[in-house]
Amino acid sequence: MIKSMTGYGSAKGNAAGFEISVELKSVNNRYLETAVRMPRSFLFAEEAVKNTVQRHISRGKVDVFVNINAVSVDDVKVSVNEPLLRGYLEAVKKVSEEYGLSNDMTALSAVRFPDVLLVERNELDAEAVSAGICFVLEEALRDFDAMREREGEKLKDDVMSRVNTIDSYVSRVEKEAPLTVDHYRQRLEKKMAEVLGTAGIEEDRILAEAALYADHIAVDEETVRLRSHMAQLDGMICGNSPIGRKIDFLIQEFNREANTIGSKCQNSELAHVVVDLKSEIEKIREQIQNIE
Repeated sequence: MIKSMTGYGSAKGNAAGFEISVELKSVNNRYLETAVRMPRSFLFAEEAVKNTVQRHISRGKVDVFVNINAVSVDDVKVSVNEPLLRGYLEAVKKVSEEYGLSNDMTALSAVRFPDVLLVERNELDAEAVSAGICFVLEEALRDFDAMREREGEKLKDDVMSRVNTIDSYVSRVEKEAPLTVDHYRQRLEKKMAEVLGTAGIEEDRILAEAALYADHIAVDEETVRLRSHMAQLDGMICGNSPIGRKIDFLIQEFNREANTIGSKCQNSELAHVVVDLKSEIEKIREQIQNIE
């Protein structure tokens, strides 16, 4: 099943004495680019998070948000930086006395001074915490992948619908292209009759000219290759592996064949068909930019 490169997933859980929540979101990108945002004191787990993401995602710009809170207060120790606090209090008292200001200092306002309260955590088991984060991350990735698969199914339906439309345009080209040669031969006969009058018309010469013209505008090779590309696209899009880059290359081949057909068409009706054909190819190209 194909997957979209855009998606969102989240999960929560408890592990290693912490409440852990993980959110992921992604947008299109040519390569895999992972940005992890987590508390500074847990940055030791960043590489493990990126490796876990890489096992699930091959392309896209992925943002991972990790929030971690201690379950028990026993894991945290809060102390007062007394020398610093005394310095702040003395400074406030001096300002009050020298400038005639009231000293309305309270305990709450005192501890709000920078670095007065020191927060220390008990030594962490980095390996256990990393494993806990990755466990919750795996849950978030499953949620994330489910959304991407739903979006991928919609992309698949849209692309295959447009492939069917392209197939109908190719059938019209195959049907109407030979008629162009007959019309050319008729015009050539009429023109030669006007020029030569009663002198007669060399049928062999007309047939030779028509044959050269038919060879010049023949699109059989292009339509055969285009149908081959459509069959290849159908096989790719029904597979399970990441195929965005491969399809992108294949659509370039679609365009190449369509451009060649357009350059050979000498019929105004066929020219309009080719324009519609190229329009559908372009719409597929836009859609596959979302496929992983």
